[in-house]
Amino acid sequence: MSSKVHTQQRILDAAQSLFAESGFNDTSLRQITTKAEVNLASVNYHFGSKKELIQAVLQRYLQVLMPRLDQEFDRLLASQKPNDLTQILSVFVKPLLDLNQLQRRGTRTFLQLLGRGYTDVQGHLRWFINQHYGRTLDKFVLLVQQSCPHLPQSEVFWRLHFSLGSIVFTMASSDALAEIAQADFNEAVDIEGVIRRLIPYLGAAIAAPVYSQDLKTVA
Repeated sequence: MSSKVHTQQRILDAAQSLFAESGFNDTSLRQITTKAEVNLASVNYHFGSKKELIQAVLQRYLQVLMPRLDQEFDRLLASQKPNDLTQILSVFVKPLLDLNQLQRRGTRTFLQLLGRGYTDVQGHLRWFINQHYGRTLDKFVLLVQQSCPHLPQSEVFWRLHFSLGSIVFTMASSDALAEIAQADFNEAVDIEGVIRRLIPYLGAAIAAPVYSQDLKTVA
């Protein structure tokens, strides 16, 4: 049994590294098995397919992150009043940072993998996440809608999508941003500092007034 688990972990570790670096589409199963030093049949035996392997890589993080977020969303919803958007977004900070205890550079890696799911058009990941964590995501969307009653549901979708893009880009370039902050402004910034700087920006962007289609008048 321990040998089986060890093989699974080697495959997951190799897949995670290659997926984050090169993306899902540009990473082959042969590259993964070569890096993991296992035969190709091992992936099929332990995971069934490349799609299921991708899901398993994300699940290592999601099964830790999402229950914690669910508890935080329940706490905010129990207040029975609209919460400040910055307060809602701030509940992500500690659960995300705790992913560093799960894997080295876990926070950054998870967000990069999540971004790859969108840029590489992995529709099965959206199904997988909704299937397992749809209720938790619905709670988050409800909190955003309560905080921003002026936003139509479709606009909330776009704002959250744009926010995810900002998060993924920021995490992908966080090392470079930290170096620039140190060189140009003499500021030492760690991953938590980057996330906390991002939250007010996202809050303002999500809550911004809705413009009409001609982008000339505020709705």
